[in-house]
Amino acid sequence: MNGQWIGLYAGTNAGFVVADLDDAGTSYVGEIFVYDDNAGAPRILSRLDLPKGQSRLSFRGDAIHMERNSGEFLYQGDLAKRFPGVHPSYSDAEWDIGPHQIAFKWTTDIGTHRAGQMQKSFGHTPSLLVPLHNVNSWNEFKAFVLGLGEPYRFAFRGQGDNTWRLRTAFHRTGRASLLRFMSQDIPALYRHLSGLTTHHFDLSNALDYAAFLNLAQHHGYPTPILDRTWSPFVAAYFAFRHVRKSDMTEDRRVRVLILDAKQWNIDFQRAEVPMPGFLHMTVLEPLATDNPRAIPQQSISTITNIDDLEHYISTRATAARKTYLSAIDIPASERRTVMQELALMGITAGSLFPGLEGACLQLKERFFDL
Repeated sequence: MNGQWIGLYAGTNAGFVVADLDDAGTSYVGEIFVYDDNAGAPRILSRLDLPKGQSRLSFRGDAIHMERNSGEFLYQGDLAKRFPGVHPSYSDAEWDIGPHQIAFKWTTDIGTHRAGQMQKSFGHTPSLLVPLHNVNSWNEFKAFVLGLGEPYRFAFRGQGDNTWRLRTAFHRTGRASLLRFMSQDIPALYRHLSGLTTHHFDLSNALDYAAFLNLAQHHGYPTPILDRTWSPFVAAYFAFRHVRKSDMTEDRRVRVLILDAKQWNIDFQRAEVPMPGFLHMTVLEPLATDNPRAIPQQSISTITNIDDLEHYISTRATAARKTYLSAIDIPASERRTVMQELALMGITAGSLFPGLEGACLQLKERFFDL
């Protein structure tokens, strides 16, 4: 049952719910968020600690109210000031749990009631994104991206397999609770990394917080960030870098994803924190503090609280009748040509990963035909 579950509810009022559950060994722990269709209403969360091995659950959950933009918890006095009226303190819930669906209903202490269903995220399944039909080779890729125009409008991401769904490293681990990540992982990272950085990161500062998350991401820690780049050729390097001879089957393709970051920023609200009171994908250009990789990689990032990001972007695109995300698939068999041409452009492991590691990787690429 661990992972993200999303669904709709109706009753006294209507909206949607999101449950983020982590496997804690003997139970599933996390939160459920209630998003009323009334955008002026506060968001509500309940913390969950649910036993394993049961198909039907009955439990009481406290109703904790959240400010929509900042994700700040609102208690008593602040809640009454910002949102006059009567608000629930708890709810009594019943869940009927299936492999991919949870039917639920709950009643609050103020008499409101709701019922609905949640579906398990499909973030773990193969990508359904159909690539551009007219761009099928390295030469066609170069011609296409050079014809896009308007630099710094599109953010690119390279992936070594075209079947991989767009999903953050954090969500690929099977975890879902970003509140746990923020309260547990970030303080632990801060304790361990602070002695290794020249800059003292102030995590109460939004710019420093984003830079710290990006630093951890660039050094292999699973975060709710997706790395992207302003350069389609840097993205191509990351798409091909781990491809080996044994991967070069006739049907193997790597993928470069193209996000219209400018239009996305125009059309959708940005989040101030990783876990605000709404679902989001926020485009970031974090400071490159103590992160020498960020500048040569022309790094830009997106941070999200959504597991199945590909589906989320697709539904937003359908509703807006716009294209935000495109994909180009290139045969893995073109790796040798691609890497040689990228090296002539100055895009190598040595340039993208300053230091001993990058230098060794660059020479490995040059002298070993793997």
